[in-house]
Amino acid sequence: MKIRLIGVPVDLGAGRRGVDMGPSAVRYAHIADRLRRLGHEVEDIGDIVVPIPETQAIADPRLKYLPEIVAFSTIQADAVEQALTAGFYPLVIGGDHSIALGTLWGVTRVKQRIGVIWFDAHGDFNTHETSPSGNIHGMSFAASLGIGARELCENPKPGSRIRPQHCVLIGARNLDPGERRLLTEAGVHVYTMHEVDKYGMKEVIGHALRHVGGTDGVHVSFDVDVVDPQEAPGVGTPEPGGITYREAHLALELLAEAKVITSLEMAEVNPILDERNRTAELAADLLCSALGKRIMG
Repeated sequence: MKIRLIGVPVDLGAGRRGVDMGPSAVRYAHIADRLRRLGHEVEDIGDIVVPIPETQAIADPRLKYLPEIVAFSTIQADAVEQALTAGFYPLVIGGDHSIALGTLWGVTRVKQRIGVIWFDAHGDFNTHETSPSGNIHGMSFAASLGIGARELCENPKPGSRIRPQHCVLIGARNLDPGERRLLTEAGVHVYTMHEVDKYGMKEVIGHALRHVGGTDGVHVSFDVDVVDPQEAPGVGTPEPGGITYREAHLALELLAEAKVITSLEMAEVNPILDERNRTAELAADLLCSALGKRIMG
């Protein structure tokens, strides 16, 4: 597989500093070399240039750093589109989860019918009208489906529309009231930690694969805070009771076996809050599982 690694060092969408160093931390965990050892060709094009919050002003507290996020997402979308058009598998490393906007803008310009599997402790399904914080990383999933502020919902270039019935949220355990309502109204398939505990990760992934069946491919958006904080301490918004180390690997191994993933992103690694780069090492391990690594080869 030809993989193009795209770093997006952004923390404009989050409420805590530090997650902008996530791409560097995952690179420090030797992600490119690990993938090459799996037999992949890896091209690292470096990082999208993103301003830091200290140099910007917040124009609207309901949509913090909106113009800046739209600007870098547009550049990011072009990079993702170019990767797919050139026959590369885009691997995007953040940065906060606002990176999903640019990734999916780029993906939907090339793929006409895309499924999305979103691993997250949160819904990221707020809008500027429901968000208690105004942080855009909590709006990116909704905006990718055309729900929310116009600037976040409109792809700068024409692209296909993601259909909610082809979208799955896995591992959620802290949803705002507005998110619960919007997720239900949209028709997104939600598997909270209750369903993961009740049915097991294997069955949840089986359901997810059925929901994304018939698409041109699947984008996997993985927020590391879906993993329990005991395993992944270096995240900005940790929530207790998350999926285990092995559940995370199993989920991505099963998706890799199904050969449906056509783009992938890893978000919310925060080295400032981490322990000896432990969470970035986990993120790199998980990316390898999603891209074919197995215990016996």
